[in-house]
Amino acid sequence: MVTPSRETSGYPVALVLISILSVQFGGALASLLIPRAGVWGSVALRLSIAGLIMLVISRPKLAGHGWGDAATVMGFGLSLAVMNTAFYASLAHLPIGVAVTVEFIGPLTLSAALSRRWADRLAVLAAASGVVMISGIFDTSWERVEYTGLALALLAGAAWAAYIIMSARAGQRFPGTQGLTWAMLIATAAVLPHALYVDARMMWDQEVICYGVGIALLSSVLPYSLELVALRTLDTRIFGILLCLEPAVAALAGFLMLHETLTAMQLVGMSVVVGAAAVVTKRSSTPTG
Repeated sequence: MVTPSRETSGYPVALVLISILSVQFGGALASLLIPRAGVWGSVALRLSIAGLIMLVISRPKLAGHGWGDAATVMGFGLSLAVMNTAFYASLAHLPIGVAVTVEFIGPLTLSAALSRRWADRLAVLAAASGVVMISGIFDTSWERVEYTGLALALLAGAAWAAYIIMSARAGQRFPGTQGLTWAMLIATAAVLPHALYVDARMMWDQEVICYGVGIALLSSVLPYSLELVALRTLDTRIFGILLCLEPAVAALAGFLMLHETLTAMQLVGMSVVVGAAAVVTKRSSTPTG
């Protein structure tokens, strides 16, 4: 019997679970910021503050890295910028349940594409059905659905899948969180100019900046750092399945922080998603000998 190592144990899974808790409670806080700072302003504050914090913590170095490393962090940074901006923008056109469901097509498709076992594919399908139940899409009139919002949510999902891949590559090419730091600075450079053009007056309010700091820590610095470390040893397929827990945690965060109620359908969906994630994680982490 092989003794489970840090790589084959639940260590990386635990990091991802903490990340999910952090980002979803940060998302609940972001729902209070967007009306005050706008979509572009909220994204720019989140990324820029997080980038500055990471710059101080990791002190990244350029020496010793080639063009391949530069291309990796460039792709990583652009995926961060697109993922955050497209999803926030989709909320202006779609009910949040529909937007979340459509966005999850990205990581779920990635998980299905990378899976070679029928049990894992069935778990992906089960998780997808759970996400749909949690979203409340069955209670949404299709007359409220806008094609612009669907396109933005799909773009956010595609960027999310790209983020998973590029985060894993950056973790292999850069020590510590240096790759993440460069990616955040690149994402900030991509978003900040337009944010200053459209939302500058709203961004400099003291209360808005305080919200921005909290969201940067909860939604970017902590979760992205944990995910980068986890993806050094965790299969991206498993990571994609674990991400399906996010709607369940989001529903919990909404209940605790925003006093949103949970329907029976959402509770069933949460159970389905948690069960699917547990099945795949257990199969991948069981040592063999």
